[in-house]
Amino acid sequence: MVEDKNLELVLKVLPAILVILVVSALCGRLAILVKQPRVLGEMVAGVLLGPTLFGAVAPEAQRAIFPPEVKPILYVLSTIGLTLFMFLVGAGLSHGDTHSRKETGQAAVLAVSGMVPSLLLGAGAGYLVYDRLSSPDVSRFEFVLFIGGALSITAFPMLARILYERDLQNSRLGRLTLFGASVDDAAAWCFLAVLSALHANAGPTQALRTIGLAALFVIVMIFGVRRLLRPLGSWVERTGVFGFEQMYIVIAVVLLAGYFTDYIGIYSVFGGFIAGLAMPRNKAFREALHGRLMDAVCVILLPTFFTFSGLNTQLNGLAAWGLAVPFIMILAAGFVGKYFGCAVAMRAIGFSWRESYAVGGLMNARGLMILIFINIGLAQGIIGAELFSMLVLVAVITTAGAVPLYRLALPERHEVRVLRRGGGASSDDSAAPKQSVEV
Repeated sequence: MVEDKNLELVLKVLPAILVILVVSALCGRLAILVKQPRVLGEMVAGVLLGPTLFGAVAPEAQRAIFPPEVKPILYVLSTIGLTLFMFLVGAGLSHGDTHSRKETGQAAVLAVSGMVPSLLLGAGAGYLVYDRLSSPDVSRFEFVLFIGGALSITAFPMLARILYERDLQNSRLGRLTLFGASVDDAAAWCFLAVLSALHANAGPTQALRTIGLAALFVIVMIFGVRRLLRPLGSWVERTGVFGFEQMYIVIAVVLLAGYFTDYIGIYSVFGGFIAGLAMPRNKAFREALHGRLMDAVCVILLPTFFTFSGLNTQLNGLAAWGLAVPFIMILAAGFVGKYFGCAVAMRAIGFSWRESYAVGGLMNARGLMILIFINIGLAQGIIGAELFSMLVLVAVITTAGAVPLYRLALPERHEVRVLRRGGGASSDDSAAPKQSVEV
């Protein structure tokens, strides 16, 4: 009897995953054809499979493919996928991308300018829409901080991919942008970890306990586990072999880290991210790890996450005036804070207005990262379905605008100049004299 039920569940899950893969592949290909990143098409595919389109056009078919008993399986797969993805993001961060102390300081200025304005404007928008969109059991303080944190995040993996595709990763512009985006994302996840701890526990003592355990976990991983894993990185670099034994160790570390952070009241993706930061920094190790895991995560697990998010997204009601105004406020707060905050910072440290606005456009993309952020908020009850749907649409719009804004500000002929100068500030007709910057 139990075997029959298990077989029945498998026969329901497999068609759902097959539909997810087919629709995601088609939408991803369409995104590429219109010169957008594949991840944007996959995000849209998840929304289309939810109640916004599929559920509205063919509700019976949608319920047949995604019945209630399948959704918990999709949630588990999504959680594993996100934990592994954030692990790869953390493992891929390089601490040696900037070339001088001065350049590091400039990258820090960009990071702060990319986070603080959008955080403050997002919090202000959250304060104004609190009565309309928040549930009574969520304090105004938690609500406004969550919206500010969500809008301050940057799609670091997508930004890195765009820069690598254009061979700008080693230019001064590319180095500063990558460093600034990585700092923004790391700060956002730490911010969310603290906010989740405060929300999950009724009393301040329990909240402090969770925060304290999280801080202890970070210290142990960065200063303890990293040291223990160094011989693994050296061995891979020396032999060029990354086999099953090494993979067992890596996956065990990631899953244990995710389990611990989930256990103490912080979502498992935070544990995956910190586990990534604790990995050896050897180039050969990082490349081998990325090559072994990234394709499987991106092809199977992330589309499942996008669909799980889409099943919780209802965009049809956002056209109503009562929801349209809050949505416009939130979108405007996120766009203005990130785009102009980063552009002004880049201009201040010596780049032309063209290069500054190009970076502002890239940093304004939120992509997958904000979807992870808001899914955690929805799961923990910090936000409701209406605000979740709004922020999904913010993710789609800002991600879709990143590449066009970049191309508008930095056409190919100007991009070539950036490459020739190593990313140094280029001349611009409208630019005032700029300070000299060492590379």
